[in-house]
Amino acid sequence: MDVQLSQDDYERALPRKRVAAGVLFFDPEGRVLLVDPVYKPLWEIPGGAVERDESPRAGAVREVKEELGLDCQPGRLLGVDWRGARPGRSEGLAFVFDGGVLGGDRLAGVRLQPEELGGMEFVPVDRLRERLVERLAVRVEACVRARQQGLTVYLEYGVPV
Repeated sequence: MDVQLSQDDYERALPRKRVAAGVLFFDPEGRVLLVDPVYKPLWEIPGGAVERDESPRAGAVREVKEELGLDCQPGRLLGVDWRGARPGRSEGLAFVFDGGVLGGDRLAGVRLQPEELGGMEFVPVDRLRERLVERLAVRVEACVRARQQGLTVYLEYGVPV
């Protein structure tokens, strides 16, 4: 028997994906800004979950404002990373945007939200794996390379495809 789904039923049957967005900021020496969340053992890049009916770019802008107190208009998209489902989590997409160089007046304007962040630090690219979970370190390294090459990279599990 051939059953036709209504548009509403079809929409509800589509898979749901988690979406996150982050911004890579650099200092004049090319180090990457990492933030220390108070609710996790390892560091992150500024950003977080994208809300319902919010674009990834708008989510990145909101998260940077919430976490760092900065009004930021990110530059180009550096990368998108797809991750499959794992126990307790649905599949997801992570968007990473270029925040440019954060120095001088921009850096002086940073105001960490104490409910979320315990600190921040610029970290050399070759030391990211000391601070980030493996999946995020691989993603950030790929996005740094994409920025250096003027590219946008599509990743699956942090690996360019």
